[in-house]
Amino acid sequence: MIQNLFDGVLVGSILSLGAIGLTMVMHTLGFANFSHAELLAIGAYAALVFAKLFDLLLPALSQTLGGLSLTVSLVLATVIAMGVTGVSAIVIDRFVFRRIRESAGPLSMVFASFGVALIVKNIIALVFGLRSKLYNDDIAFAMVLSTDPLILVKPDQVFVLLIAILIMLVFHFVLSHTNYGYALKAVSENPTLAQVNGINLERIIKSIWLIGGGLAAVSGVFYGLNQQLSPLMGHDLVLSLFAAVIVGGIGSIYGALLSGFIVGISANMALLILPSGYKPAVPFLIILLVLTIRPLGLFGEPR
Repeated sequence: MIQNLFDGVLVGSILSLGAIGLTMVMHTLGFANFSHAELLAIGAYAALVFAKLFDLLLPALSQTLGGLSLTVSLVLATVIAMGVTGVSAIVIDRFVFRRIRESAGPLSMVFASFGVALIVKNIIALVFGLRSKLYNDDIAFAMVLSTDPLILVKPDQVFVLLIAILIMLVFHFVLSHTNYGYALKAVSENPTLAQVNGINLERIIKSIWLIGGGLAAVSGVFYGLNQQLSPLMGHDLVLSLFAAVIVGGIGSIYGALLSGFIVGISANMALLILPSGYKPAVPFLIILLVLTIRPLGLFGEPR
């Protein structure tokens, strides 16, 4: 049980990072972006490409950090992948979503996001193939924290959890103590009124895509570091991301952070009573439960 709880916390930290951008887009632009999960795949594979490139050009960077399977090249590649994914999100918005929201409604944007997701997924499959890939082929041995009950923890898992929490704290500081954070909250509450008060709405929208894409890239790399990279990883995570957003309340960044952990822990604790094949259905059940009991989510407020 404790092992499932720890694994759930780890998965929850990954989902929380990915859900931040999704909830900001849904609240600000008013549509469910089903292609957001594919940004995790873009970031994960971009990091893989740059990590391999650094290993070829500078072999010294291929050294692992301490007892981790993480290499210096992968750390640098993750930073670059954040920028690549953020720019990719802006480009997708510029050539797809922006044109549609100027001439059609949110429902058309939802359909368009399905199309974008399919295109991105198949491009990744075409370029990298359908076989799963790993950042590091070396076997990462787990540490035994306890024998009764048996608790196994990989150093990579501890690292991912700590870094994810650190990123959340930094993001909290930006939201609470910077002018950008105040502007972002204003746009989320009332975009028209924020624009009247001098806030550049278009610039804020671009920053939302940039930040959401960057955090999605980190989430994708962390997922690939603890699982494996696959062109279907976005498809596998999309329902969990939406569950985190809906449980927390659409537009609530702190709700998304907390609900990511709720969804991750619930999915892993469900394995104690359900066969593993039913695990993907748990986020869907959570969505149905929350929409039935509290449609606005735990932290959602009526607009």
